[in-house]
Amino acid sequence: MALNPLNARRWRNFRRNGRAFWSLWIFAVIFGLTLFAEVIANDKPILVQYRGEIFAPIINFYPETRFGGDFETEAIYRDPEVECLIISGGIEDCFDTPDEILSAIEQGSYGVGIEGFEQGWTIWPIIPYSFDTTVDRPGAAPLPPNAQNWLGTDDTKRDVLARVIYGFRLSIMFTLIVTFVASILGVLSGALQGYFGGVLDLVFQRFIEIWGATPQLYVIIIMFSILPRSFWLLVAISIAFGWTALVGVVRAEFLRARNLEYVRAAKALGVGNMTIMFRHMLPNAMVATLTMLPFIVTGAISILAGLDFLGFGLPSSSPSLGELTLQAKQNLQAPWLAFTAFFTFAIMLSLLVFIFEGVRDAFDPRKTFL
Repeated sequence: MALNPLNARRWRNFRRNGRAFWSLWIFAVIFGLTLFAEVIANDKPILVQYRGEIFAPIINFYPETRFGGDFETEAIYRDPEVECLIISGGIEDCFDTPDEILSAIEQGSYGVGIEGFEQGWTIWPIIPYSFDTTVDRPGAAPLPPNAQNWLGTDDTKRDVLARVIYGFRLSIMFTLIVTFVASILGVLSGALQGYFGGVLDLVFQRFIEIWGATPQLYVIIIMFSILPRSFWLLVAISIAFGWTALVGVVRAEFLRARNLEYVRAAKALGVGNMTIMFRHMLPNAMVATLTMLPFIVTGAISILAGLDFLGFGLPSSSPSLGELTLQAKQNLQAPWLAFTAFFTFAIMLSLLVFIFEGVRDAFDPRKTFL
């Protein structure tokens, strides 16, 4: 779909800002990979072939009995006995000496599975651990990086790289939702105040002053003492306190623009208020609005990480970057935890700030990149 001349000029300006353009590409690749975290890091195989049938454990639930086992619970695919059942096609002797049978199958001396079925196979993710998988590795946690765990393990023997992949996705999704909804509410509120003014502006301003003085951390503590901690509850609270960030900027732009000639002319021609506000006035206020977006984005990430660090964020079972930072503080003898947390936040925040700086400059008609 072709862009109109104005948006085409904005896109050209953004592309000419090399730092913002390449940051967008790098961020898109990283975030795109984390969207498929279950395929990259998981303690379940991507595909399983058993007795001529193909199974997808990362999508569907399969009990151990489906592969010839005894339990109706979900198959533990890393268990040597389950692995032996899959590879051998359901040989009952797997529960007696699974290691010996696996070794014999690998050497090609065991033949095919029972009833003439072909030997099965599994395709594993690159990282055979999920964010909550306990690593079967000797030694006291946290364990240092090695070929098995590229970034080591945390103090409960969970793979750090897997938790970073899932935690990165969770942080970005949280940030995008909070920023999008809070920005819509803030722009709408600021536009109404600035355009209509009067009593509406006075009442809104007094409400924002009172609401802004409410301590967010205390509200979160009270809410989490009543309701169970959850992702969506934290999103709702963050939006409730974050929407006021754009109100002052948008309100000032609308107060300035409502007495300009083109607004008066539109009113004289009978153009509706909503059309004037959002079709004619809002585009002129976008530069000032976009200037604040990097602060809202980084603030949302910092709020999530800070709450997780203090223990008032996501549930303890969630893949949290803030919880990884807390572990780094509590385990100074494991520097890989601190380095991982630092570089993850540094890369994430730097890319986002560079991207939004480029977006801001692209919307600024006074800036053109040569």
